[in-house]
Amino acid sequence: MEFQKINGGICAPLGFTAAGIHCGIKPNNPKKDLALIFSRVPCKAAAVYTTNKVKGAPITVTKSHLEDGHVQAVIVNSGNANTCNADGVQKAEQMCSLAAKELGIHAQDVIVASTGVIGQPLPIEPIASHVRQLTEALSADGSTDAAQAIMTTDTRIKEIAVEFSVDGTVCRIAGISKGSGMIHPNMATMLGFLTTDVNIKKSLLSQALSKVAKDTFNMVSVDGDTSTNDMVSIMASGLAGNKKIKEQGTPGYQAFYGALMGVCTYLARMMAKDGEGATKLIECKVHGASSDEQAKIVAKSIVMSNLTKAAVFGADANWGRVLCAIGYAQTEVDVQKVDVTFESKAGSILVCQNGAGVAFDEALAKKILLEEEIVIDVNLNSGKCEKTAYGCDLTYDYVKINGDYRT
Repeated sequence: MEFQKINGGICAPLGFTAAGIHCGIKPNNPKKDLALIFSRVPCKAAAVYTTNKVKGAPITVTKSHLEDGHVQAVIVNSGNANTCNADGVQKAEQMCSLAAKELGIHAQDVIVASTGVIGQPLPIEPIASHVRQLTEALSADGSTDAAQAIMTTDTRIKEIAVEFSVDGTVCRIAGISKGSGMIHPNMATMLGFLTTDVNIKKSLLSQALSKVAKDTFNMVSVDGDTSTNDMVSIMASGLAGNKKIKEQGTPGYQAFYGALMGVCTYLARMMAKDGEGATKLIECKVHGASSDEQAKIVAKSIVMSNLTKAAVFGADANWGRVLCAIGYAQTEVDVQKVDVTFESKAGSILVCQNGAGVAFDEALAKKILLEEEIVIDVNLNSGKCEKTAYGCDLTYDYVKINGDYRT
């Protein structure tokens, strides 16, 4: 699939502006904490959500607002998750109404999201008193400000925009996301907001997002905890003017799908690399599997293994921990066929073949594992299917960050 990165973030697709400001949701915290994304025309829209049984009030409201498949804006706050609060839905609806009034649109056409501490009432006053400033700050250069405003324990801004062609027409997809801790397959403490100017049938937009999320955001694990507020949404303005994409399997759909996969893969890798306290990205590539499901289960099991994560942190080529994670994965694997290779920009080294250790240079292995991005390549030698999962190392700082997160 052919696409290229471009500048502009979520404002790169035609019709979109964004903003991010400080309103003071958390006292004595000067960071940006309120974001807005706006389309000058109504958009087709879709979203995927957390699988946690406890769900934040913003998810309840957003699901309701997306029932007709159309929205025009997204308002997001950080610093407070607005979850497990008696007045949560009321305040989420109020956020939509506040934004809608300033934008001159219907509250039903606003998506709302929140991230931060669970179980503390959301102070609506800072949002109400700054929403006009927020809408006045909307700009074609506002993507980075919006990306900053949705961050919590993140240390890196996560944004990307790409350009591609649909039947000769230039189109764009872009996204911002946040996510650092409580990251686990089947959504995580992440928020992701995607924009595109592609003209596409609403049902195809939803199908594409759901399918791509399964192979990107749902393949990320930092710490094994899922969260309550996870959501990824996409808005399509249709302003690129391409011939409407109406069917799967067409060249236009394949171009769109490939670009969407590229954007979401980039954001997923960024979140894994920015895992709380992390120093290294772990990319587990499982191939030679008998089915996609087998490859997915094995890849996830490895990136979720705390022992494997700790070994990568210590640059210890302890391949036995990888085999152990494969052994307890909930799928049948012929372990006597498994090969394991560690890779990075420092080189590649085979450490296990046919389920057994092989002689290898420990010094080279350590050099490979000292890099910031590590690939654990696993060949099951049982088929032709493959999947990739994304994780990070487990460090001392993870405990420090989460030991006093609330206080």
